[in-house]
Amino acid sequence: MPFVLLWDNQFSKKPVKQPLTDFTEKFIIQEKSNYKKENVHMTYTVGQMAKMLGLAGSTLRYYDKEGLLPFVERSSGGIRMFREKDYEWLQIIECLKKAGMEIKDIRQFMNWCAEGASTYSQRKVMFEERKAHMEAEITRMNRALDMLKFKCWYYEQAIKDGSEDRLKALI
Repeated sequence: MPFVLLWDNQFSKKPVKQPLTDFTEKFIIQEKSNYKKENVHMTYTVGQMAKMLGLAGSTLRYYDKEGLLPFVERSSGGIRMFREKDYEWLQIIECLKKAGMEIKDIRQFMNWCAEGASTYSQRKVMFEERKAHMEAEITRMNRALDMLKFKCWYYEQAIKDGSEDRLKALI
């Protein structure tokens, strides 16, 4: 659901995230806390959007340079202006990135999304492959975690015993 940032009053320093409803659309914050009664959607700078996503601004600029943000509008001065819908796309991009997907594959996914329903099967195959890769990685990571747990236990026992003698006899 789209949202806006509203201040409790003009002296408040911290905005409150509110769902975008008919009521909140009428009272959108303008520069310097001037309230303007209009049906306008908030725009966010690179820094603001990066902060909302917990990313560096340079990450968003990189994504734009790599062609992952064709939906982002620019002001007449060339400044990127993000909207609520862009936040959702950026969350998807971040999720895919965390899943280990390469930029070229994310770009392909975005292109397929723009092409519409005819690419559903390609997108499904892409995600099935990524899912299989992640499951294999989780299996490898769980094996490593099991070894670390064992070593923690092992050295905990060695500390209690004052040596590894008893443990070596068990193994």
